[in-house]
Amino acid sequence: MKKLFAIIIVALSLTACGNQIPTTYAESEESPAIYPDYTGVTVPINIAPLTFEPDGKSDGIVARLTAGDKEIICGGTKVQPDFDDWHRLTECAKGQAIKVEVYIQKDGQWTKFKPFDIYVSPDSIDPYISYRLIAPSYITYEELTINQRCLENYDEEVIYDNMLCQNPVDGQCVNCHSYQQYNPERMQFHARQYQGGTVIAYDGKIRKINMTSDSILSAGVYPAWHPWLPLIVYSTNKTMQTFHITNPDKIEVFDTESDLIAYDVERNEVTNIEKEATEFEVFPTWAPDGKALYYCSAHFEFKDTVSPGVELIQRFKEVKYNIYRKRFDLGTKTFGPRELVFRADTLDMSTTLPRVSPDGRYLMFTMGKYGVFHIWHKDADLYMLDLANGKVRCMDEINSPDVESYHSWSSNGRWVVFSSRRDDGNFTRPFIAHIDKNGHGGKPFELPCADPDYHRQFMKSYNIPELMKGAVKITPQSFADALKKDGEQVKYVQHLNK
Repeated sequence: MKKLFAIIIVALSLTACGNQIPTTYAESEESPAIYPDYTGVTVPINIAPLTFEPDGKSDGIVARLTAGDKEIICGGTKVQPDFDDWHRLTECAKGQAIKVEVYIQKDGQWTKFKPFDIYVSPDSIDPYISYRLIAPSYITYEELTINQRCLENYDEEVIYDNMLCQNPVDGQCVNCHSYQQYNPERMQFHARQYQGGTVIAYDGKIRKINMTSDSILSAGVYPAWHPWLPLIVYSTNKTMQTFHITNPDKIEVFDTESDLIAYDVERNEVTNIEKEATEFEVFPTWAPDGKALYYCSAHFEFKDTVSPGVELIQRFKEVKYNIYRKRFDLGTKTFGPRELVFRADTLDMSTTLPRVSPDGRYLMFTMGKYGVFHIWHKDADLYMLDLANGKVRCMDEINSPDVESYHSWSSNGRWVVFSSRRDDGNFTRPFIAHIDKNGHGGKPFELPCADPDYHRQFMKSYNIPELMKGAVKITPQSFADALKKDGEQVKYVQHLNK
């Protein structure tokens, strides 16, 4: 219960946006209940203004934000700082904190709550983020887009709109956009089903690749660009989904087969690099020095008493993924044997989505009780592996009681963005957290919006958040035009050419 103290009379203070500090109010020792929760967060110096509103019924809100000799006072029904005022304030608070005093009115009574800090890190974040926007349903997937958003303001644009290639009979889905070293001029994404293929944009040229071959399991699915070589490693997957009746995780997505392939962008050649019948290899990712490939793999032996899909449905909790590494010789373009990096199955757990920090020191991954598609697993949490000493810890400072999944490092290694269902359990939203030199995270904050109520009204999930150094300049129609063409047929080779 909030503790209210004596009424206090204070002098009026004119605000930058036409509001006033209340003259009569009670005080509370409690922190204010606001949405999004920005109390005690650490933000990059170049982030867009943080807007917020009372989390609950109220008649109004006023906030005073101060740093040094700079001050913002604004409010109404929501707190929405002006861009110029906000950036002057963050520059003044660089390496320190913005003090925030919040007054909320309810039933005609104003209450001043315990002040809180917003810490402003001198570490900037990459200026753009991209993500797939999709309804959290299981059959309506065509009305989706890949969007990009400037983190320094609220500007958002569509990279590709799936409806541009819509067909009334045959469906289409796009997924797995990714970039080479945060470079928006070198990207790829997949289209599945109608007019399917892999779209690769490389230094201004757009190509559609037909990556199917009798020698590989499937076209590439989950991608990993080499840091500088024109080379992408993919997992190839035969994926199925099923639905739980009573399990709160709702849906299970699993592979009946999966391998690893390497694709040469310039030569349009592909080769197998991991192809074991009893191993499910998935989610490759490169070390920043380009000399090692990390990935997850689960050992699973079929009993062949029923079809593979039915057997995996019956035994889905037995599927446990570990983290492995393959050394890569830059001169010969050859991969070494796999090496075990982290064994989760002995802990009765399963790992997915490994990502190495840009300095090569840390590997962040998601871990849950079983399986590989943790985006619907409520027990999925983020973990950090110190590659220098092999120690692993759960990132309790970042995690929530609900899903944490897809994550991406910033190019300077000081930030991560990840998907979380912590708000309502249904929609994934992007959250950003500062990572210090010791691999510890600050309190995450939700992607800022011009209207703080935006995400509560927005009926789509953010999927696969990826940070970028700039905006993709190719138009959605240009991507659609490429997809409508026949894809270039890939050539299978036994080994990558030097």
